[in-house]
Amino acid sequence: MKFIETLFESFLWNSRFVVVLAVIASLAAGFAVFFMATADVFYLVQHVVHYADPAMEVAARKALHDETISHIVEVVDGYLLATVMLMFSLGLYELFISDIDAAQNSEKSSKVLVIRNLDDLKARLAKVIVMILIVTLFEHALKMKMEGPVDLLNFAGSIALVGLALFLMHKGESRSEHADPAEGPHQ
Repeated sequence: MKFIETLFESFLWNSRFVVVLAVIASLAAGFAVFFMATADVFYLVQHVVHYADPAMEVAARKALHDETISHIVEVVDGYLLATVMLMFSLGLYELFISDIDAAQNSEKSSKVLVIRNLDDLKARLAKVIVMILIVTLFEHALKMKMEGPVDLLNFAGSIALVGLALFLMHKGESRSEHADPAEGPHQ
């Protein structure tokens, strides 16, 4: 009976390696989004070259300016999403498979990509996701047409909520950095 128990526990423990599929898939998705965002930058630069053309009309220049800003925001959004996928794949690997020795021993990693537990992974992903949401809000704000005071109030309210979210995230970071593990949880 002990042999069957040992065999089954070994099977259970080794089943964690199925996570490698998710690590590879999310890494591939991250690389794909990095590639797409970089290709967008390449085409963006090709279109912006004409911005300095003195023959360009003011309205056309303004349209190109607004379109360029919107595309830059989309590129930032793409890079942030690719970063989420990269962090997710590294975090899954560290949580389920093994510590990444190169990251543990690197001074340059600044512990950004070192994941110790599931809460650490969730916190890091949440920060980047909040940044993606902020960039998306900014992208929509660029295209927003103010047609009345209600639109202006909604816009101001969204900015206030973003500021509050960032404040609360920063306050949460400050508490966790200054907490003494020997004291236990704050009251």
